[in-house]
Formats: sequence, structure tokens, C-alpha cells
Amino acid sequence: MTSSSTPGLARFNTLAAGEAAAALHEVCASAAWGSTVLARRPYATAEALFSTSDAAMAELSPEDLAEAMAGHPPIGRPKPGDPASAREQRGMAGASEELRTEMLELNLAYQERFGHVFLICATGATGEQMRDAVKSRIGNSSEQEREIVRTELGKINHIRLTRLVQDPPEQGA
Repeated sequence: MTSSSTPGLARFNTLAAGEAAAALHEVCASAAWGSTVLARRPYATAEALFSTSDAAMAELSPEDLAEAMAGHPPIGRPKPGDPASAREQRGMAGASEELRTEMLELNLAYQERFGHVFLICATGATGEQMRDAVKSRIGNSSEQEREIVRTELGKINHIRLTRLVQDPPEQGA
């Protein structure tokens, strides 16, 4: 993404507020994050949009983070009918039944420990890398894990925002 404004970014900047809010909700389920990003339109560059996204993410309360996480399905079980979820979790698509079963067990153990789904920016990660990440993170304190989740959500938001403002928009992607 270049530092100049693109037709995709211009399209996002000129969406009606309700349409833009709905598009942002697809990026991140946190209402607080979406409100902040929406309120600062128009964006001169994609970098300005990313900067606002990062600042909004840094300000999220634990409750806002929980709301953002609630929009993400468990690793290995993408949301049916959600192409973003399926695309982001592509690394689990070819996983063996053994790895899928192990991820299910690890997801459940993680959720029991922290009270929310295991969240990782799965784009480009293999099933084994995701498994290793949950294994390494399950011993974290709640505070450590909350900050890791905040970072992972920020990465996911960047990927999704890039798709939102790319030009031309990909059909069915």
C-alpha cells in the first residue's frame, strides 16, 4: 500500500456512516474501536488509517478486547459462510485429523484458562505453528495474554483494513 490516497481508500472515506460502520465491524467486532476509526474519517493515506487503528486498539479496555475477540471463531473452526475467517485460517485446511483434534483440545484448555478463544493472526501460519503458539501461550498470566491478544488483533485489523481499502475490491475474497 502506498502512502498516497487510493481509489479504495477514497471509496471507504465516502461510504455512508452506517455502511462504513458495518464494514469496520467486519474488520473488528469492538464497537469502541469501530467508533474511533469511523470518527476520524476521512483518511489521507492508508498509513493514517492504520495509525488510527493502532491507537484505537491500544485504548481498548479489557471489556472492549473481549468484544473484539468474540468476533473470532476458534482456530481450526472458521465461521461457516465467512470467507475472511476461512482465508485467515487456511493453514489449518490441510491439517491432519490428529492435529485438528489436538487443536480442539488446546483451544478448549486455553478457553477454560483465559475465558476466551485463543486468538492469533493466523494468516500465513501453518497448523503446526498455531499449535505451537497456543502451547507456548497457555502458561502466560492473564495480563500477558491480554497484551499478546491486543497485538494479534492489531495485526488482523491491518490485514483486514488493507483488504477493505484495496483497489479494486476483490470479488468474493
